Amino acid sequence: MTKIGLEIHCQLTKLESKLFCPCKANYREFEPNHNICPVCMGLPGSLPRLNQKAVESATSIALALNCQTPEKIAFFRKNYFYPDLPKNFQITQLNVYGDMSVGGEGYVDVEGKKIKIRRIQLEEDPGRLIYEGASDRTKITLVDYNRAGTPLVEIVTDPDFENPRQVRIFLNILSDLLENLGVAEPGLEGAMRADGNVSIEGGNKVEIKNIGSFHDLEKALHFELTRQQSLSERDIDIVMETRHWDDRRKITVSSRSKEEDQDYRYFLENDIPWVKIEQSTRDSLKENMPESISSKKERYVEKFDIAPQVAEIIASDRYYSQLFENAYSEQNAKDIANLITTDVIGFIDTKEKQQTSKITSKHLSDLIDAINAKTITRNSAKVALQEIVKSGKDTKLILQEMDLGQVSDSSEIDAIISQIFEDEKQAVIDAKERPETVNFLVGKVMQKTKGKADPVKTLELIKSKLNQ
Repeated sequence: MTKIGLEIHCQLTKLESKLFCPCKANYREFEPNHNICPVCMGLPGSLPRLNQKAVESATSIALALNCQTPEKIAFFRKNYFYPDLPKNFQITQLNVYGDMSVGGEGYVDVEGKKIKIRRIQLEEDPGRLIYEGASDRTKITLVDYNRAGTPLVEIVTDPDFENPRQVRIFLNILSDLLENLGVAEPGLEGAMRADGNVSIEGGNKVEIKNIGSFHDLEKALHFELTRQQSLSERDIDIVMETRHWDDRRKITVSSRSKEEDQDYRYFLENDIPWVKIEQSTRDSLKENMPESISSKKERYVEKFDIAPQVAEIIASDRYYSQLFENAYSEQNAKDIANLITTDVIGFIDTKEKQQTSKITSKHLSDLIDAINAKTITRNSAKVALQEIVKSGKDTKLILQEMDLGQVSDSSEIDAIISQIFEDEKQAVIDAKERPETVNFLVGKVMQKTKGKADPVKTLELIKSKLNQ
């Protein structure tokens, strides 16, 4: 039996300042070590001051993940020694005197299976190690403390995942949820990181760290499960340890023995008092929370009669749902939804492409209007979309520049059909004997007109000519 649990670290990138000091939360815009102060560097005499907005954002995440939220939260010092940790301890949370972190006992539905959320805790991110050098012999390690103190939520799941595929689906759902809440931008480099805990029946738990992307995590989990099963079949003990993902060799590599809680020597952070989160604050956060993905999907299906699979794709991605929400009308909602899921996603299928795409909701509305008015075909719309994504030019201008107007003149189409009947005599005989093969001739017309012929009129004219 396979057991996989996750520890996800997500920066609250939408905040203005760090968790315990006024330095900018967006450290990425600074030169190395230019976004630091005595507090985030842990200099003697400096005192932390808790960011209220960070507590509210973390509580919003807990509520969105169906978690219980306590009335009071506390912070602890987690002691360990590493070059990127300027204070030699991290301020984090720990459920030692009851529930003291911002949330727990939540869940996320993944294809009908409930993945339980054990806890959500608010903590500070450490600094960043940068490795430079062409080889192991010449490699040097540099430390950039700009990131130190950045607000971070750690989301810990129970070991409820049965395979790496479920992990990938869960992380995509979580990423979309965080973006939808407006508290984070998971697509930013290093903004959302996940470590996996893996075990098979009868074996010890192994933690996998240093994973750059969700795709790499899925590959790392696959490798680690195969490694553990191989050891088990040969009666070799599976050591409880931390392993790193070697992206170059596509394997996990032993790093160190796994630490236990007592190794970190946790104790209460006396410089930060207990924080009481009023019920009115939690109620207000709930009321102002954006529509959930499941509610949005249900609305799309019930109000616009959109297919559930199409509604789920649009509702679960903030980028697609915003395009849809700003483009649809009561009359064209279904057409807009289908255009997004059949064509737009083909051109904009990653977060990186979403950030560079020039397409707007007006482009989608204009394209659907042109299709419904029969001035362009669906095929021409797809060609136009590709150019729209790159240039963002006005839809009508692109249709004119690329000569994508629909050919609907019967005499023009009939002339093309006559030529194709002459060129494809065997196909004409086949279509007379077996009417289901007529689409081959329709395709030839579309090919000849570069997809601009009215497909309905084309089919009618071909059938008429076959019957003559």
